[in-house]
Amino acid sequence: MAEWIDGLHGDPRPWLLDEATPGVRHLALRQLCDRPPDDPDVRAARAAAMQSYPIAAILAGQDPAGWWCRPGSGYLPKYASTVWTVVFLDQLGADGDDSRIRTACAYLLDHTQTTSGGFGAVASGEARPAPSTAVHCLNGNLLRALIGFGWLDDERVGRSIHWQAAAITGDGEIRFYKSSMPGPGFRCGANDSLPCAWGATKAVLALARIPPGRRAPHVQRAIDAGVAFLLSRDPAAADYPMGYGNSKPNGSWFKLGFPSGYVTDVLQVLEALCEAGAAGDPRLGPAIDWLLAQQDDHGRWANRYAYVGKMVVDIDAQGEPSRWVTLRACRVLKAVAESRRG
Repeated sequence: MAEWIDGLHGDPRPWLLDEATPGVRHLALRQLCDRPPDDPDVRAARAAAMQSYPIAAILAGQDPAGWWCRPGSGYLPKYASTVWTVVFLDQLGADGDDSRIRTACAYLLDHTQTTSGGFGAVASGEARPAPSTAVHCLNGNLLRALIGFGWLDDERVGRSIHWQAAAITGDGEIRFYKSSMPGPGFRCGANDSLPCAWGATKAVLALARIPPGRRAPHVQRAIDAGVAFLLSRDPAAADYPMGYGNSKPNGSWFKLGFPSGYVTDVLQVLEALCEAGAAGDPRLGPAIDWLLAQQDDHGRWANRYAYVGKMVVDIDAQGEPSRWVTLRACRVLKAVAESRRG
């Protein structure tokens, strides 16, 4: 019976499980080795990760009030402000029980959530952003992080979930704005009012993180709509609707990277589809083939979108083999292989 590792040119697991990089080791134990969160090795790796680079360096730059770079609800500077830093800490597997993480999450909820429930993207400011600034990509990124950090039962996170789902399905009372989100689905003012696959990917990743038994009917409908949209095109081609006269997909689609901001790559579409339960869909085949073709001779993937010089601290070197990107790829390959075994 075929295993996910069979399609690789080498076995990256020893590299990913190296104790010298506890952040990657922690997630690899969980996601590739299926160790439970209370496993002694998992707990030790996570504790070491919190005390090691890059997580420790990122947390060292936090203001005691909970923000990074500048106070308020600011979306800028990309990618070092509070909104991005919290998203990246979640992707790094930081411990949501850490008091500094909890302070950052509370700060976001107090300063970045609009009265509609969605999270708003504004350049800067102390006041809460207006409902017209809420967009799928930012809301999805922050919502996923907050759920990952253990805030699913918070009423404010519940409102963000409702906003995210209602903005997709049109269910419930939600106002759409031409400048940001002009209508149901994944339409976005930044994409010439056409459906945006980057935003759809972030939204699906957020909602799919809710345990299936806790999803309201309109949340599941929103996930289903996201899956249908992302599979309406070949993810390997990424020729999703593009506005302003563009006829060629953005080159960022094909530069696998880590961490992931508002830009989406082919691999993240696969991640979203797998987490939403579509890992066994045969339409993923060309994208899986494309993904396998990106590996090097050792079964590793390079970071070609590393945000070097833009974050609180750098995580990877641009263009070099990356444990983080390799972990992303292996997680998807594992999910697809398991779905095929039934």
